[in-house]
Amino acid sequence: MPNIASILKAEISRVARKEVRAEIETLKKASVAHRTSIAELRRQVSALEKEIRRVAKGATRTTATADPVNEETTGTKRRFSASRLATHRSKLGLSAASYGQLVGVSGQTIYHWEQGKARPRATQLENLAAVRGLGAREIAQRLSEK
Repeated sequence: MPNIASILKAEISRVARKEVRAEIETLKKASVAHRTSIAELRRQVSALEKEIRRVAKGATRTTATADPVNEETTGTKRRFSASRLATHRSKLGLSAASYGQLVGVSGQTIYHWEQGKARPRATQLENLAAVRGLGAREIAQRLSEK
């Protein structure tokens, strides 16, 4: 006949292992759920950081193109039309390179403005307005100086 103490000890350890196993399973499930939620939160943070960088990049472009200090000092906001630029240049009979010299940019830049591939900055708009106010003689004089 086996010893009652050893049987009792074996039964207690079996029941204890069963209880520990049940507790460990619930802890494993909770751990998996936490890891999943942590991974999802990391993805969300990453997406939000990308969005912040995109918005900040757009905001710096907006502030660079719409220079409020320049508008306050000049008092007027200049408008730009690619077709009017091309018409004015052809009316004067100037090449894109020579018109660019007057404005202070390259001929390729003038070409891109006329094609609508690019837009002039605020300072360049002021230069365009100044050139637009010049007569044919003044333009010829300025081109001969440069």
